[in-house]
Amino acid sequence: MNNNLNSIGLKKSPSDTTVVVAMSGGVDSSTVAGMMKKEGYKVIGITLKLYDDGIEVAESKQCCSGQDIMDAKRVAQKLDIEHKILYYQNKFKQGVIDNFVDSYLKGETPIPCVQCNQTVKFKDLFEVAKDLKADALITGHYVKSITTDNETNMYRAIDENRDQSYFLFNTSREQLNYLRFPLGGMLKDETRSIAKKLNLNVADKPDSQDICFVPNGDYASVIQKFRPDSFKKGNIKNLEGKVIGVHDGIINFTIGQRKGIKVSDKDALYVIKIDAEKNEIIVGPREKLGKKDIKLNDLNLLVNEEEFKNNIFVKVRSTGKLLKGKVNFNKDKTALVNLDEFEDGISPGQACVFYNKDKYGFKVLGGGWIKN
Repeated sequence: MNNNLNSIGLKKSPSDTTVVVAMSGGVDSSTVAGMMKKEGYKVIGITLKLYDDGIEVAESKQCCSGQDIMDAKRVAQKLDIEHKILYYQNKFKQGVIDNFVDSYLKGETPIPCVQCNQTVKFKDLFEVAKDLKADALITGHYVKSITTDNETNMYRAIDENRDQSYFLFNTSREQLNYLRFPLGGMLKDETRSIAKKLNLNVADKPDSQDICFVPNGDYASVIQKFRPDSFKKGNIKNLEGKVIGVHDGIINFTIGQRKGIKVSDKDALYVIKIDAEKNEIIVGPREKLGKKDIKLNDLNLLVNEEEFKNNIFVKVRSTGKLLKGKVNFNKDKTALVNLDEFEDGISPGQACVFYNKDKYGFKVLGGGWIKN
């Protein structure tokens, strides 16, 4: 056996290494498939059909649409690699869409991309890749992975504007040891440059921007489709408990929202709290949005708790900055996070992801779901 590690950290020559590449039809995953093929790996591309889209969805800037599946197929033909399409609409509906709708009805702000990675993409695709006797599952996520002594750790991508580590905090240790993320050390412009050199048809394809099953970012239309009875009028109250307005459904609001409240006041009003049980929206001035303490449920840790003793950073939204803080663990997979400074707009249903810094960059330690 070759004692030198190949480019994905395995002691095998690329020609003896089989990899499954998750191909969404976008430029990132297509480029990864091309890179693996060019390096001499045995590549199997797999594309997931996750939902039944209409014409208007297929033409929008979303992933996993009908057009994306065709693009993935063309890339696979261009690269001369095996390509499979898996039909996971029912799994996706149960594991992602239903959870998304339920979360909104609880007054939360869900992140379906985390649920998708946690269930369909990494759980089911992981099992398929294992069944195919693949040595690794490769994706086009912008996350850096470092493999040492057969253990892989996840780090924030070099391209901070593209970093997707927040969405992958719920990855299991077993999955992480099997996953590889070749784009984590590259900038987006480099990815497109490689795609053009490989003459891929998706080299100039725009990035997906919307959640795949939410056409044009219209969350309310999705919820109305699956739960038409969920639009119930309720009270808008100020922090003193006085009714100052009426809303058409709590699903139209998120913590920190300013626009669309439709209540006049001498100062700008923001959504401070969503009370799903009472069907009420609580509003107040921006300075009341700041919070330091966060309760988390359903923790997923990728390292031992000893690594949380010093210099912990947390991220409480995908586009947020890294915040310094401390994490206190409980025995029931819950935790209390204490931030060093106040942070606005922390919302139940979002994730709180833990990081620390070492010689390779900001390492993902795990995370949990924000309860309150």
